[in-house]
Amino acid sequence: MIRIGVLVSGSGSNLQAIMDACASGLIDGTVAVVISNVPDAYALVRARKMSVPTVVVQHEAYPDRESFDEALAGKLEEYQVDLVTLAGFMRVLTPAFLRRFPGRIMNIHPALLPSFPGLHVRQKAIDYGVRFSGCTVHFVDEGVDTGPIIIQAVVPVYPDDTEEELNERILRLEHRIYPMAIRLFAENRLVVEGRKVRVKGLEKDPAAFLVNPPIEGCTL
Repeated sequence: MIRIGVLVSGSGSNLQAIMDACASGLIDGTVAVVISNVPDAYALVRARKMSVPTVVVQHEAYPDRESFDEALAGKLEEYQVDLVTLAGFMRVLTPAFLRRFPGRIMNIHPALLPSFPGLHVRQKAIDYGVRFSGCTVHFVDEGVDTGPIIIQAVVPVYPDDTEEELNERILRLEHRIYPMAIRLFAENRLVVEGRKVRVKGLEKDPAAFLVNPPIEGCTL
């Protein structure tokens, strides 16, 4: 059983999905601690309702990013976490923090990386006119949304979509694939080979494809 530390800044819907997956046995693990840099983040309320320990580490209390990250890493190590997951954590982690947990930090991003890294990506996808968007769980490296990709899920994008509509469509899949990525980690099925993450036991489906808009009678 793995011990998971979750870093949050907001409402914590992905945190809830992770806690629920642990409670149901989907993940052979437990959320050992939830840490927020925002004292009134609703994610902390979610954690307390599930009797999960919570800690607040406010970045304003530290003179620089490095000292904040040092305090953050210290708390995670205090709770002996095996995996660090970012669930709406609105801070860029320093290289010194990443080196404390090599190959053990995951993030979820609401786009199909490497397309649309950074912020406000749902509207960017709509404005660009892509036919598909989605979400990506990846290991965190020293870049911004550049780490090796673990799992992705795809949703269609329609020309008249609003950002809110696309966000809702993507979020439903975030809540499914983030727990799955953590489950694969807990089962020791993830092998990082350069930029690629190999999933042990994965079977190919050579006939799989997606088309948007649908093509009637498509025989691809």
